[in-house]
Amino acid sequence: MTGQELSWVRSHSDAEDEWQRRQHDPIQQVDFAIHNHYLRQYLKSDMRVLEMGAGSGRFTQEIAAISARVVVADMSADKLALNRRNAEAQGYARQIEAWRECNMIDLSHAFDDDEFDAVVCVGGPLSYVFDRRERAVRELYRVTRSGGLLLLSARSLFGTLHQDLPRILNVDRGLNREIVSTGDMGPASVAAVSRFWHAYRADEFRQFVTQTGAQPLVMSASNCLSATWGDLVATWLGDQRTWQQLIELELEACREPGCLDMGAHILLVAQKP
Repeated sequence: MTGQELSWVRSHSDAEDEWQRRQHDPIQQVDFAIHNHYLRQYLKSDMRVLEMGAGSGRFTQEIAAISARVVVADMSADKLALNRRNAEAQGYARQIEAWRECNMIDLSHAFDDDEFDAVVCVGGPLSYVFDRRERAVRELYRVTRSGGLLLLSARSLFGTLHQDLPRILNVDRGLNREIVSTGDMGPASVAAVSRFWHAYRADEFRQFVTQTGAQPLVMSASNCLSATWGDLVATWLGDQRTWQQLIELELEACREPGCLDMGAHILLVAQKP
């Protein structure tokens, strides 16, 4: 397989420091703003919150601004160390109850049943657990208390295609059809990339979460309007009025059924009965 054929797959599968990426990419800042809207809307100050797959901490900072009882978890010791350094540098380390190294496909040695008022797992983690994703989401459900919330997001299949369409049209048609059919990318499936990952369709993601028993409250894309307007979005960042209007339009559009598949991520807020 040629480098050209793999370029768009690699661009989404390689490990990145999301703190830096979100700080400098205007489209990622829209994506972050939509995620942050739902964190502010549903998390409360008295909740004990687990952030699973926290990485270096871009969302950790926002969660810690809401709740003073946050447990940060990731399977990477290096990412946790970076998360802690960022928390200390940015002044919110006191809101972090603990940093825990654990794998989300089996949290039995890390957390008890019904331990958290809310579980946040946003961005890439539920895509990168690949064929173990059902075990992972059941573990997130298990550690959430009855009446508690799950705030989840994962990579969008058609949103990825939407944002990278020019490059995708230069990829072998057979490879494209396999990716669209399965949503899977990785060494043993469609591409020789460094890690497996799975991109979801919106209906698939809803079913994936609700099969645990969780009841959906709201579903949204993350940036369906602005995904292909990066150069213009960069100019709007400095204009507070235009930026606010963009985010308001995104929030409304991203909840429309016809737009759920067109953002970088698919978000779902659900409640455990």
